[in-house]
Amino acid sequence: MRFGVLLPITAWTDAGEEVPIQGVKVRAVLADLVVHVGEAVTADRLVDDVWGESPGSRNPAGTLSSKVSQLRRAFEAAEPGARSLLRSPPPGYELAVDPAAVDAVQFTRLLDEARAASDPAVVAATLTRALALWRGPAYGEFADAPFARAAAARLEEQRLTAHELLARSRLELGEHAAVADELRELVAAHPWREGLRMAHVLALYRSGRQADALASFEEYRRALLEELGLDPSP
Repeated sequence: MRFGVLLPITAWTDAGEEVPIQGVKVRAVLADLVVHVGEAVTADRLVDDVWGESPGSRNPAGTLSSKVSQLRRAFEAAEPGARSLLRSPPPGYELAVDPAAVDAVQFTRLLDEARAASDPAVVAATLTRALALWRGPAYGEFADAPFARAAAARLEEQRLTAHELLARSRLELGEHAAVADELRELVAAHPWREGLRMAHVLALYRSGRQADALASFEEYRRALLEELGLDPSP
């Protein structure tokens, strides 16, 4: 079975069929276990993570056990034997799968491969595969939950790094006009991200759009000065 956290929280069978997982709290339990894939999470921590300080039950451990049972039934119904992936080592629970079965882990490994490569065509192809794994913000509906916030922020930073590296590699391959057009929305969404802005300005310039390149740079310079009191790097 495979798992996805690059929006929304998803599980797939080995045959690629999506596993229906009903209930926000059931999905939250799965998301928390994926954050800690391959290691046990105590029942107390899961209760705190998923329900906070007010679990709304006189028996929070029983409520958690019920949600885990729902998750096991969903796994088993989709793929016979898959319920065993949710283990119960005292005093908690564990999603016992190879971390590589999680799309976020696959993404990070592909990013590392791209960073180690020297051929821009290889870099571009690897990063294109990595970014294709994304279907939206990491951890989706749970991105702001305390248990997922740090992991989601780390993945978002890696995603932007991947976009910057992809833009650079494609510029080396001469895809200037395409890069200039495709970076427009990203630059607007992340106006202070210097790596993206540098790639955008260079792509515009190499596409023969010098006036647009200067305008993009000036927009960045003005935003830095007005919002942060800083100047662009050399």
